[in-house]
Amino acid sequence: MTATSATPSTAPHPETPDSGAVGRRHVGLAILALAMGGFTIGTTEFLTMGVLPEIARGVDVSVPAAGRVISAYALGVVVGVPILAFFGARLPRRAMLVGLMTAYAAANVASAVAPGYLVLGAARFVGGLPHGAYFGVASLVAAGLVVPERRGRAVASVMLGLSVANVVGVPAATWLGQHAGWRASYLLAGALALATVALVLVFVPHQATAREASGGREEARAFFGNLQVWLTMGVGAVGFGGLFAVYSYIAKTVTEVGGLGESTVPVFVLAMGLGMVVGTWLAGELAGWSVFRSLIASSAAGAVVMAVYWWSAPHGWLLWPVAFLVTAVGSVLVVNLQLRLMDVAGDAVTLGAAMNHAALNIANALGAWLGGLVIAAGWGYRAPALVGGALSLVGLAILLVSARVHVRNRPLAT
Repeated sequence: MTATSATPSTAPHPETPDSGAVGRRHVGLAILALAMGGFTIGTTEFLTMGVLPEIARGVDVSVPAAGRVISAYALGVVVGVPILAFFGARLPRRAMLVGLMTAYAAANVASAVAPGYLVLGAARFVGGLPHGAYFGVASLVAAGLVVPERRGRAVASVMLGLSVANVVGVPAATWLGQHAGWRASYLLAGALALATVALVLVFVPHQATAREASGGREEARAFFGNLQVWLTMGVGAVGFGGLFAVYSYIAKTVTEVGGLGESTVPVFVLAMGLGMVVGTWLAGELAGWSVFRSLIASSAAGAVVMAVYWWSAPHGWLLWPVAFLVTAVGSVLVVNLQLRLMDVAGDAVTLGAAMNHAALNIANALGAWLGGLVIAAGWGYRAPALVGGALSLVGLAILLVSARVHVRNRPLAT
């Protein structure tokens, strides 16, 4: 069974506020509160990569072994999304956001006090459980606050919180982890999660779900029986893995391959964060042109950028602008995959909005694992970039299959 994709301007409006129109100022504050959750999650997810050497020393394992806590978090996202989306289909959106972020705070505190490697890995797995469901529900809430033609920009605004985290939150958490210990970084993440809870309670209005009467079982049946859903998730699960293949080992690439000091690592993390901000903004603009064509372009560009990353890694500061491009291109892919999946999901809006992040965190786990694999095989810290380029090309191939399936039914709309 396949489904055709709707354009952003014609896709069904997933939610409507219960009480009349929401004022423009209130909409802005609500989206800001939702973006704060993205900032919190982005800071938490990526700070592990910035302080990975400190974590490895702290729990007495090698850096590639410590990289498995990144994979543990990603697997938590994958497991959490379908479970939470299924059982939360009838819950009020705001209550679900509050519950998810409260659990996120608790998991980060547990990570900070973990006595060893195994407990830390378990805490990171639990921390991943709310991640995708939060972004899925937040995207639906944001889309429901605006007119349909502004849907792409509203979703991009929520995702912008994750991008800004990589400019402000992750460099700050990396610096904190290097000077006060990696546990302090996770305590900071827990505090940010509690701040998000407060902002959501104050500024986000109640919204009735679009499918309260049918619940999760009907959504699951419609969603997982849709070929385009599987193809779209495949693009995210494979094509986005390249970013994590290089990001997971950025600290060692900068110091061991580039020959720079540890104090420069936050500067390179900042470059990747700036790339995410620019890429997320660009994705919102490109969504108005063509969601699908922007996915094609970003996948092809990703393969090229990974090759340039491999070439520039030994040249010190020359890697800085390339690191910026890696995440700029990747962020275009993230936002427009979110929109694409919401479109092809049909009535299964809750799962459609959330499962993108499950797919992306399969990419997280896959990229970190493959990157660690080639490093452990003795190919060095440049090798993950070649892995990333190959993953981008596979993602592009899946997109072309999706286009062929779609054109068989009717001309590609997005």
